[in-house]
Amino acid sequence: MLSYNAVASPSRCPIVSFGCQCQSSNQLLFSSNPNYGLSKTSRKLKVSRFKARFWESIRSGFLKNNSTQVMEAPPDLEEEEEEPMPEEFVLIEKTQPDGVIEQIIFSSGGDVNVYELQTLCDKVGWPRRPLSKLAAALKNSYLVATLHSIRKSPGSEGNEQRTLIGMARATSDHAFNATIWDVLVDPSYQGQGLGKALVEKVVRALLQKDIGNISLFADSQVVDFYRNLGFEPDPEGIKGMFWHPKY
Repeated sequence: MLSYNAVASPSRCPIVSFGCQCQSSNQLLFSSNPNYGLSKTSRKLKVSRFKARFWESIRSGFLKNNSTQVMEAPPDLEEEEEEPMPEEFVLIEKTQPDGVIEQIIFSSGGDVNVYELQTLCDKVGWPRRPLSKLAAALKNSYLVATLHSIRKSPGSEGNEQRTLIGMARATSDHAFNATIWDVLVDPSYQGQGLGKALVEKVVRALLQKDIGNISLFADSQVVDFYRNLGFEPDPEGIKGMFWHPKY
């Protein structure tokens, strides 16, 4: 399990996979680089603060002697935190030799067609899951980010082809913790930095909401990929544990 100074989610198949088969040895990593994209001169200080916030959030509500709970007044219902604002923009645009224009669109708003998602999961080799559960997982996610390929042929306005080629989603308690799930990119579009862009956008959206404990699970083949994005395994000796029935 990998995490951006957060904890990852348990699953029988890999949460993070780029065309890899499910494996029994997913690793949990925690982020040591929460301020991804910030200047190197301030990174060391900010990382230290970020790690401190990890334990502060887990221990919040308790005094140092861990015996007395600190009660805070409940927040005003009218000030309830809003959901992340949806955004959509063009990541890549290119013109094919035949004149077809293809755009790769990033979006964090809008519905995801579960049939398209199932097709994408098939392409990366994930086992099929019930469509009703896929729909429920999407509905109950805190954030869903997608990548679509939009192809436009010359002289065919309004007749564009739109295909789902990537997705990532996150669940959260809306306060301290979030887990990134189901990061996948169509194999024919891998190697262009699209998976990196997906994860970065999701992490930044969570950090903007002051959610600092971010985690995910990853196959052994992609652990280095997430290390380069600021995730690390078992920070400060923290271990991800899973309930596993013995019967």
